This record gives sequence, structure tokens and C-alpha cells, in this order.
Amino acid sequence: MTDVMRKSVYQIVGTDICVEADDGRKVYDVICEFIKQKQPLILSFMNVNMLTSAFLNTAIGLLYKDFSEQEVKNTLTVEDLSPTDIILLKRVVDTAKEYYKNPEKMEQSVKEILEEE
Repeated sequence: MTDVMRKSVYQIVGTDICVEADDGRKVYDVICEFIKQKQPLILSFMNVNMLTSAFLNTAIGLLYKDFSEQEVKNTLTVEDLSPTDIILLKRVVDTAKEYYKNPEKMEQSVKEILEEE
């Protein structure tokens, strides 16, 4: 059995404030390497004091564009999230899965909503 690696978001990003998509990309790049190698990863949010959907969309949501849901699920485990951040992450993941299933349909829906206003 393969040993599970643990990576700290705080150490990857270098700050306790995780709000920028560019910082999310650093985390995304790390996770991608683990998925490609089929290496289990625990991603710790210990010492992260501020987290936004923009960061999570890039760090984790984007994974569903490039990998199957099963690949992500088999590789990635997250821990040390506050209850509020767990809800935010769930919303990001659910939206990403839905969006990447059919991006054209989602973009058309958004366009139609914006035209109604």
C-alpha cells in the first residue's frame, strides 16, 4: 500500500490568507501531481485563517475539469477546515462538477439569466 502524503495549504501558499486564484493555482499544481501519480494526498488547511471561493475554485474546483470525480476522490482528502469552510468547499465542488459536466449548457444558462435582467 502506498503511504499517504500530507501537504499544508499554509506552507504551499506561504500565508494564512487564501483568497487569490493565483495562490489557489499553487495548490492545484501540487494536487495534480499527486493525482497523476495516483498517490493519496491529505491536504491540511491548518493555520489558514481566511478562505474564499475564488481560491477554492482554482485550488480544487478546477480539478474536476482535468480529472474524473473518481480520480479526485481516490487521491484527495482535506482536513482541518472550519464548519463554514467545509460548506464553502462543498458548494465549490458541487458547482464545479455540474459545470464541467456540460460547460456550454451552464454558460448558456448564465447568459439567459443575464439577458433577463
